[in-house]
Parts: sequence; structure tokens; C-alpha cells
Amino acid sequence: MNALQQARAHLTKAREFLEAAELARELDLCNAAASAAVTSGINSKDAICLALTGRTGKTENHHDARAELRAAGPAGRSLETTFSRLLRLKQKSQYQAASVSAPEAIKSVEWADRMLTSATEVVRG
Repeated sequence: MNALQQARAHLTKAREFLEAAELARELDLCNAAASAAVTSGINSKDAICLALTGRTGKTENHHDARAELRAAGPAGRSLETTFSRLLRLKQKSQYQAASVSAPEAIKSVEWADRMLTSATEVVRG
């Protein structure tokens, strides 16, 4: 699979996880909504990086993931703040005892949607 095909595959996953996030949010499942939104955002980041640079890293280090997005050019840099906000909810939604609030869940879905919209534009070029 070449980089563009991989980017498209990541877009498909990003869309699926965003739909799951939206459904979870509607059901007031705030942790699940935020977790799915984060996963959607990560797949959108991967799609952008693959489309613009031909590669993407698979790291758990959030600093590296943000740097990779930033290095993808203006499209990546424009999403760095949005991506950072999403990543900050990963620990809380998946690992910590504290739960994601309803407003945080709403914002996470909005951020993931913004990431997917931009990734779709980049991949379709």
C-alpha cells in the first residue's frame, strides 16, 4: 500500500471513530466520546502526514506526534493546537480515575471533526 492509500485508510478510520464519538456523546458517555475523538484525531494526523510527507510515525509520545504534524507544513501547523487539545484528553478519558466532563466531551468531538475535515481536504488535495 502506498502512502496515499494509507492516508485514505486512516481517513476511513478517523471517520469511523468520529461517528463513534458522536454517538457516545449523544448517550452522555463522556469518557468514551473523548477517547474515540482522540483516536479519530490521531488517525487524521496520520492521514495528513502520509499525504504531505509520505510517512507517519507510530509513537505514544505526544510531543513527537505534535512535532510530526507541525513538520507536515502549513496544513499541519494550523491544526497543532487542536491536536494538542485532543491529546490532553487521552489520559483522562482512558486511564485516570477522574472522568471527562460533558463540556470536554463536546469539545473533543468538535476538535476531532475539525481534524477530519482538514485531513479530508489534504488527502483529496
